[in-house]
Amino acid sequence: MTPKEKVAFLPNQPGVYRFLDAGGKVIYVGKAKNLKKRVSSYFRPPDQLNVKTRVMVAKIADLMHTVVDSEQDALLLENNLIKKYQPRYNILLKDGKTYPWICVSAERYPRIFVTRRVVHNGSKYFGPYGSVLHARGLTELIHNLFSLRDCKHTFTDETISSGRIRPCLDYHIGRCAGVCNGSISENEYDSRIEKAISILKGEVAPLIREFDGKMKEAAANLDFETAQSYKDKKRLLEEHYAKSLVVNPSITKVDVFSLTGGEDDRFGNFMRIQDGAIIQSLSLELKAKIEEEPSDMLSAFIGEIFSKYGELSREILVPFMPGDDLEGHEVHVPERGDKLKLLELSLKNAEAMKTDAIKQEAYLRPDEHRRKIVERLKDDLGMKEDPVHIECFDNSNIQGTNPVASCVVFKDCRPDKKEYRHFNIRTVTGANDYASMTEVVYRRYSRLLEEKKPLPQLVVIDGGQGQLHSALIALEKLGLQDRIFTIGLAKRLEEVVIPGDPHPLFLDKNSSSLRILMQIRDEAHRFGITHHRNRRSRAQIHSALTDIKGIGDKTEIALLRKFKSVSGVKSATEEQLVATVGRRAANCILTWRNNAV
Repeated sequence: MTPKEKVAFLPNQPGVYRFLDAGGKVIYVGKAKNLKKRVSSYFRPPDQLNVKTRVMVAKIADLMHTVVDSEQDALLLENNLIKKYQPRYNILLKDGKTYPWICVSAERYPRIFVTRRVVHNGSKYFGPYGSVLHARGLTELIHNLFSLRDCKHTFTDETISSGRIRPCLDYHIGRCAGVCNGSISENEYDSRIEKAISILKGEVAPLIREFDGKMKEAAANLDFETAQSYKDKKRLLEEHYAKSLVVNPSITKVDVFSLTGGEDDRFGNFMRIQDGAIIQSLSLELKAKIEEEPSDMLSAFIGEIFSKYGELSREILVPFMPGDDLEGHEVHVPERGDKLKLLELSLKNAEAMKTDAIKQEAYLRPDEHRRKIVERLKDDLGMKEDPVHIECFDNSNIQGTNPVASCVVFKDCRPDKKEYRHFNIRTVTGANDYASMTEVVYRRYSRLLEEKKPLPQLVVIDGGQGQLHSALIALEKLGLQDRIFTIGLAKRLEEVVIPGDPHPLFLDKNSSSLRILMQIRDEAHRFGITHHRNRRSRAQIHSALTDIKGIGDKTEIALLRKFKSVSGVKSATEEQLVATVGRRAANCILTWRNNAV
């Protein structure tokens, strides 16, 4: 029975399905509210599926499924199966490192320490923490508050009573309560461990109240040393709480999820808020192997956090609704107030991870980074060839004076400045951007054809439909309209204009494709404006001096060499002018200056 035939026997219930290839290897794991309806969507006519999904479906040789009681069970089972089978076409969740945990060891007189290894031996683990500094800061706070042991000795009644283990320096400086010599009872030690666990869970406020009460009680009994001890502990907790506090403390327990990025690569951040303070935070990278809806990627992210942290908070904040219903949880998109601020803070963390990932890839794997940009641009524009060689044109003129154009060249996403070209407009009078664009594009590519140099795969025109049409006129004259892919980039909304398409293309403002197109366009604008300013400056200097009766080009050059500028000539003394250009020319300049005044 083929996989398509098996679909007819699937139940209309929530569950998890697995696609296998001809070798029996799991290539995709998915979840569904309705197994039959969801799986059948993969076996539609190929023209109704996107490219990546068609490739996966072509490799499906078998189908398996598991029915579960709820969507939340499906979410967790899907996550566990993905980790088990590592399917080729599932969303890949990457964090790039092993995160630290805080361990409360499963032994008599437990230890509390930071570790990156989770050992299933009955110990309790809290985390993971996004920063080892955060984890170490918490353990340092706990040791300062409760004087817990840090040594690795195994303690029994016999070892404690025999005195075989000598107290270490931590005991003598007050950092350890002295398990080794029986200075603290097991019940008292376990009580301190329970309080430490409360801090790790984010339950700080009750402890602050407890320390405050004991401080006041000791002070009332004139036990000022004990009162000072509780005051110091209270201060340590309050300082820790103040550093973590981000919103109104009345927000008791909330989980926050955010996603940012493009279609294939997204970056997610999770934050757990307890009494207005962040007690856990984690960022992950999500890579889609087939086209996935943002809601499905958010569900995958929530499932991963579910598997890492256990049960989620009752209230969950998201930027948009996930693809699955989470029974027993209030999932909503905040629109205002402190909860919206929490979502924005989470998004900032996701954006920070995205920026770091891009910088790291560009630094560590620059060739691969540029190749990805080129491939993404090719896909976004629907090109047949990789746009390795890109050229961009821009016109510059002010009220029709000194019209110029520029052409900048990028190869492998990097500027090739030796190939940049300036054009002084020859055949157009006045401010006619369209005619100017036709002229410069024709001149550029007729020259490349004449010199038998390689043509670009992509040409970007700074402007909308009018400028693009003018460039295409020149390419048609040269017979290049089918050899060079040409687009316009209109600056107002950064829309991409493609020939023959009545609707502009709006690329994701965060996409690498739009960024590289904007970089090329802005570079062409900068290069053209610089040349235009230089031409205007030369024209102004020329008209200011050569319009003086009796002053020619050679005299103008001599004056500028001596006095550097027109203003320098205006402020020069009569003696200086005579010494530079002679009496006759000096008299002409003096007459011009007097008439100007």
